[in-house]
Amino acid sequence: MALVTSHTLNGTDGTHAGGIAVRLVASNAPDLTLFDTNMDEGGRLSQEVDQTKINPDLSYDLIFQTGSYWATRTDPIKSSQINEQIVIRFRMPNPKGHYHMPVILNPNSYSIWISGE
Repeated sequence: MALVTSHTLNGTDGTHAGGIAVRLVASNAPDLTLFDTNMDEGGRLSQEVDQTKINPDLSYDLIFQTGSYWATRTDPIKSSQINEQIVIRFRMPNPKGHYHMPVILNPNSYSIWISGE
């Protein structure tokens, strides 16, 4: 099993960004969903992916639905928010590896880093 983890932080107030819908799909076959879930209330994700579903030669998209997250925030942010999704495209060369992708998000920007084995 591969392990895909993340942690989302709200860059405007420093809180955990919980409840965000997140999906992992194959980049070249977006109808092939490996998981579809939500970040927990602490803004954390930990999902195992069956190694038989991973092709080391393909890229995968980890898609965060941030538009609905920002829609629940204060009015000034709602009026200025234009970023609906954050998509992280990455490869999983080791089908038994751990891939960690933390995200600091703002209404119109984000910062990520990826660690994997």
